[in-house]
Amino acid sequence: MFIVYSSKQMMRLLHTLFFFSTLIIHSVIVESSTTGNKSVEITKGINGLEKIILRQTHGSSVEVYLYGAHVTSWKNDQGEELIFVSRKAIFSPPKPIRGGIPVIFPQFSNLGSLQSHGFARNRLWTIDDNPPPVTSEVPNAVFVDLLLKPTEEDLKIWPHRFEFRLRVTLSRGGDLLLTSCIRNTDADGKPFTFTFAHHTYFSVSNISEVEVIGMKNLDYLDNLKNRTRFTEHTDAITIDSEFDRIYLSTPKKLLLLDHEKRRRFVIRKDGLPDAVVWNPWEARAKTIVDFGEEEYKYMVCVEAAAIGKPVTLKPGEEWNGRLQLSTRH
Repeated sequence: MFIVYSSKQMMRLLHTLFFFSTLIIHSVIVESSTTGNKSVEITKGINGLEKIILRQTHGSSVEVYLYGAHVTSWKNDQGEELIFVSRKAIFSPPKPIRGGIPVIFPQFSNLGSLQSHGFARNRLWTIDDNPPPVTSEVPNAVFVDLLLKPTEEDLKIWPHRFEFRLRVTLSRGGDLLLTSCIRNTDADGKPFTFTFAHHTYFSVSNISEVEVIGMKNLDYLDNLKNRTRFTEHTDAITIDSEFDRIYLSTPKKLLLLDHEKRRRFVIRKDGLPDAVVWNPWEARAKTIVDFGEEEYKYMVCVEAAAIGKPVTLKPGEEWNGRLQLSTRH
């Protein structure tokens, strides 16, 4: 038996289906991740850009914008902000957001033909309404899965089809986890190669009080000296001038110490062998239009990355990277 609809009836039916599918998507995202005081909220952020707020029972929270899948806030149980975002940050596409945790893909810096740091950080990502379940290693977690696929315009500048899934997780203890899965979906049998980083801006009391631990005896590329290769001879890196280095084959665990706040950031990473340490310092800060002249004192970037050995994926293959940030006093 066949039912024939008029064009007007068909339009009404489509509108009804769209309404209910949107309602179901929103309900799945919120209700499946809400238990007690834990919640996932979709709301409007700066300039009307959509963002997702993850909250945990004891008061910790994370905010991530769909624009760039960009984490712009990570607060501990006391409500203290742990991530730096410039007061001059421009929340207006296509400008990337200054601060937070930009997603750098498919190109780090100018290591290729694309714009610096690629295009993932200034694209609008979508929410996956049917994500895979949380793994047992993160019990009682609050999470959201964001997806990025290339547009036709993207394919003109980087002719490779992919699916990038980013899971943003807030653990019961307040740890922030970023889990990336990038898959080559090209039907033409073409592999592609990329570099990657989580460009994390940490909020610190003062750069003079900061040490980065875990790089002793490692080789690094100095971006201030045409990426000349050197070896690090100190275990506790301090910063007293412009600093921009790519450390190669780093340990899976690094430490960032803020002595004034008596705070220790623990950086754990898998699939991300390299680490970038960056602070623009005074002169460089004055040249960055979306960065305050004195803000270099209150931030440092320690970035989990895959740069030294670019990742190559054949069609159907996928790459996984995981970053876990925690803080202790």
